[in-house]
Parts: sequence; C-alpha cells; structure tokens
Amino acid sequence: MNLALPILVPALPALGAAAGLATGRRHPGLARPLAVLPVAVSAVLALVTALQLGTGTALDAATRLAPTGGPEISLALHLDGYSSLISVLVGLVATCVQVYSTAYLKDDPRYPSYAALVSLFTAAMFLVVYSGDLIVLLVGWEVMGICSYFLIGHHWETADARGASLKAFLVTKLGDVPFLFGLFLLGADAGTFRITEVLRTAAAGGLQHPTLIALLLLAGVAGKSAQFPLHTWLPDAMAGPTPVSALIHAATMVAAGIYLVARLLPVFLQSSAALLVLAVMAAVTMVGSALCALAQDDLKRVLAYSTVGQLGYMAGALASGDRQAAVFHLVAHGAFKALLFLTAGVVIHAAHTNSIGAMSRIDGLRRRVPDAYWTMGIGLAALVGLPPFAGFFSKESVLTAAEHAAHGEALTGTLGPASAVPAAAGWTVLVAGLLTALLTAAYATRLWLVAFHSAPGAAPVAVPADAPYSPEIDEADPAHAEPAAMRWPLWVLAVPALGFGLLGLRTDWLPALLDGEPLSPAVTTMALGTGAALAGVLAGYAAWRTAAARATAGLPATAGQPATAGQPATDPGRLLLGPLYGPAQHGFGVDRLYTALFVRPTAAAARLVRFLDRAVVETYVRGAGAAPGWLGRAVRFAQTGNAQGYLSALLAGAVLLAVLVAVGS
Repeated sequence: MNLALPILVPALPALGAAAGLATGRRHPGLARPLAVLPVAVSAVLALVTALQLGTGTALDAATRLAPTGGPEISLALHLDGYSSLISVLVGLVATCVQVYSTAYLKDDPRYPSYAALVSLFTAAMFLVVYSGDLIVLLVGWEVMGICSYFLIGHHWETADARGASLKAFLVTKLGDVPFLFGLFLLGADAGTFRITEVLRTAAAGGLQHPTLIALLLLAGVAGKSAQFPLHTWLPDAMAGPTPVSALIHAATMVAAGIYLVARLLPVFLQSSAALLVLAVMAAVTMVGSALCALAQDDLKRVLAYSTVGQLGYMAGALASGDRQAAVFHLVAHGAFKALLFLTAGVVIHAAHTNSIGAMSRIDGLRRRVPDAYWTMGIGLAALVGLPPFAGFFSKESVLTAAEHAAHGEALTGTLGPASAVPAAAGWTVLVAGLLTALLTAAYATRLWLVAFHSAPGAAPVAVPADAPYSPEIDEADPAHAEPAAMRWPLWVLAVPALGFGLLGLRTDWLPALLDGEPLSPAVTTMALGTGAALAGVLAGYAAWRTAAARATAGLPATAGQPATAGQPATDPGRLLLGPLYGPAQHGFGVDRLYTALFVRPTAAAARLVRFLDRAVVETYVRGAGAAPGWLGRAVRFAQTGNAQGYLSALLAGAVLLAVLVAVGS
C-alpha cells in the first residue's frame, strides 16, 4: 500500500482548517469549499485505504520522532480492520456535517472559523484512529478537547454556550489528568509507547501494574466518552450548534474513548477488577441516562442522554471482553445518531423551538418537514433496536457478548485470557442492557409521538411570524424548511442506519475485518432484547394515549402532580416515571452534588486565598515598601543644612559615647 494515502487522510482536513482560518475573514467565499472538499477527499481516501488494506491484514510503519532517554516517541501508523472501519465512519459523518452546515449556518458571520474548527476536529479524530504511538494519539485526543471547547461555545454571546463549553473542557480535563499518568505508566511498564509493542507485552503478561494502569486510563475514557461519573458535560453541550452535536456524538469526541479501550483491550484483560469497574460504570450510565432521557422536553437533550446510554452499551461490551461487538455498535450508532441530530436540526429550524411539547401543538409539522420526519423515524427505530435496522444487530451483539461473559464464555480470542472477564461483569451488563432496551424504546416512542403527532383534543397552533429566535434557531434560513444541503445528508445517513447491520451479518466481511469471531445474535438474548424493546414501545404508546386523554379532560398528566413550566401537560414521561420524573429531569442531582462537594468548597477556598492575598500578603508588601519611606522622611527632618547644628549633634554624640564607655568600664 502507498503510505501517502493514509497520511493524507488526517493531513487534508488539518490543512483545510489552516487555510480556512488564514483566509476566512479576507475571502469568505472560500470558506465553504475549504470546509467541504478536504474532508470529503479524506473520506474517499479513508475508504480507498480500507479497501486496499482488505480484511485480516494490518499495516505498521513508524519513524522515530524524538529520543526521550526512556521509551521513544515514534510517528507511527497502525492500520487494521478497526481503524479502517472507524475512519470510514468519521469521514462519512464529517462530510455530511460540513455539507449540512453550509446551509444551517449560511448567514452566521463566524462560519469560516466554525468550519475550520470542524475540519481540525475531524483531523484530530483521524489521528487518534490511525496513530500507532500512544503519545501521538494523545495529541489528537487533546486537540479534540480544545476543538470541542470552541465549537460548543460557538454562540459565546449566550450564557448557556459559555457555561457549557467551559464545563465540557473542565470535566474532560479532569479525566485527562489521570489518563496522562496512565499512559506514562503503561509506556514505562512496556518499555515503549508503540501500541503494537504494548499489546504484545500485555498479552504476554509483562505489565507490572495492569490494574492501576487500566483504572487510570478509565478516568480519561469516562471523561471523553461521557460515562458515569464524568457524563454531566454531554447533555449541557447541546448549547452548541446542532451539526457540532452530530459530530461529537457520532464520530469524534465520545467515540475516541471507546476506540481507545477497544484498541488497548489486552491491557484491560490483565485486570479483572478494572473490567468489573468498567461494567458497573457502564450499567449505571446506561440505566441512569435512559431514565433522564424519558424526562427531558428538549429534543437535543433527549438525544444527548441517548448517546450517553448507547456509549454505555459499548463500554459494557468491552467489559465483557468483546471489542468486536463494541466497535460494531459504535459504527452503527455513529450512523443513526448523526442522522438523528441532523434531523433534529431540521425540525428545530422548522418549529422554531427545541421543546417537543411545543412541537406537538404545531399544525402540520410532520408535513412541513417530510424528509426529517421519515428519516428521524428510521433513526429512532435503529436506536430502539428494532429489526432489521442496524441498531438491532449491533445491540444484540452487545447483549450476546454479555451473556457469554456471564456464563464464563467471553470471546476474547487471542487478546487475553477469557477467564479474566468476571462473570459478575457479564451479568451486570446483561441485566442493565435489557432494562435500558426497555427504557430506550419508551423514550424514543415518547419523542416520536409527542413531537410529531398532536395529542387528541390538543389545539394545534401555527408558528408565529414574530416568534423570538434563539441563536440555535436563527442559524438557518427561515424561508425554507429543508434546504437541499440539509436534506440529502439525512438520506445518505439513513442508508447505513437501515442496512449496515444486515449487510454486516449476512456476509463474512465484517467479522473478517475485525477479530474473526461471529457476530450473530444468540437466540435467548435476541428474544429478550427484542421483547424488551417492543414492551417499551407499547408502554410509551399507552402512556401517551393515557396522558393525552387526561389532558383532554383538563387533568394533569398524573394525579396530584401538575405540569411544570416548560413541560407539556400531556407528557407521557410523567406517567411512566412517577416520582422519579422530577429527579430524572434534573439528572438525579449529580450536578448539584458536584456543586456542593467540589464547586462551592473550591470557590470558598478561592475567596479565602483572595482575602489572604489582599489583606495579609498585600498589606505586608505595602508595609515593607512604606517603611523605608517613613524612615527617609524622618531622617529628612534632621537635614537642616546648619553646620553649627551638625557640629553640636556630633559633639553630643561623642559625649554620649564617652559616658557609655565610662559607665561600662
């Protein structure tokens, strides 16, 4: 294979970003071609590279970047089936996002910098996927962090965007600090930062601190991939433009943590304790985020909590020792989640609101945006995991992996000992996964019915012409509900959302591309998972009908619990969650807990330091500076210029000294 092709894949978006930043203000007409063309060419080159590499093969190339006196840092390239598959996903989603953004942010004065940052974001993810050295991978990892900060805060004039961008940066950095130490310790134990050498050492049992390394790395993964307890930044990140949300949730930021664990799974297989921690983390994330999604009224926050839960599925597959299932679900989820966010952008633009409750009262919303209506239906069906959509096959592969682990039959292949996967980890993931399948179907059904299907008896309203616009809503041209550049990416992404899973399982190419293990779902888990999904759909529909009937009769959604501001009276989530509705609506108070435990004490400590600095240290400094001045002024009064006075003082001093000498003797 010509190495120029994979090198160009991350290089082209990076060069496009540099050119966009350099020319954006002076030549704004170049912003769109510089945004779309480099990313699109990279997507094509990623596909060509994957086809040339084929299945069951790997390519490694490296050159020493810097001597360190210890483990060397290499500019290394590692290509295999995993990197090929994920790079194609990144290229596809990034291209669709850039094309979509040309219409969505058509009149935004900051579009050139936005597009350049999206390109840089894409290049950083390509670098993470293709890198064969942990330190070079860390560079892409951190570049994504700073890009997310700027993109989430694109509408910096609003307090929500400023707060969300700062929160995302700080929470992910909180995980990155132990992550960095984990990488250093891993390199020290393995004697190298080259990923292939690290994996060879791990498989041979040569790591001296496998549990500590794995736990330190998991801290960074929890931050990047929004897993409990560092998940709180992702729902708030919805303050950024919707295309940015699609990119973060589908193919870059949050996918990087899952990809890293999949790449380094032999390291984690050396520690049963770390796998159990990962399983518990995934289970809490899955169930908690699904409950929160069921209580949200903001369309994008529902999808954000959905992403957190689906990432929990992937982490659960990794905790079960099956990276094939994790990456399968990562790719399938990337397709349908990008689709869902881009359709959400179209719907928000047409409805002039993010509230799904308000959308239900808009006359003919689904007829106004037919492409978004049908493609969102495809995306939600894939999210629920209904056959034959891609989400069904990938979700069932995760549940099958958990079942195998629960029975001590983890399919780790040549990565490490299957016995290292605790049965408790498998059971934890399996039970949480089935419960999450039920809840996911319920909140997806709720979203679909409440947003697009007016409740019986509800009075439809038209969108007022003078309705106030938030920056998110004002990004697109209000004269057209679905510009072509926002419409065709939906159908492009609908194709893999519908057919990827079926295509991957009907032929042998996907298992051959990965680890060679079968990905067909087990009969037991398929029946349980599909049954849970169907039960969730029926529960969501029944709750919607019941809540709508109560609203028609003038009653609140649930007895004794009136609707709150910003939530529709016909919200079926109230009926399904009951007393959990309030806590779930506010993320079960995790942010408030962190505020009480960390933010307020830190702020109090900062105020104490400020007081000490100003009242003590600064007073001392000022006193030290003023004392010589006072002494100088006192001495100045003695300088009269009278020679007779000086001689008198000298004589008095001599007499005083003589007296002191005489008394002392």
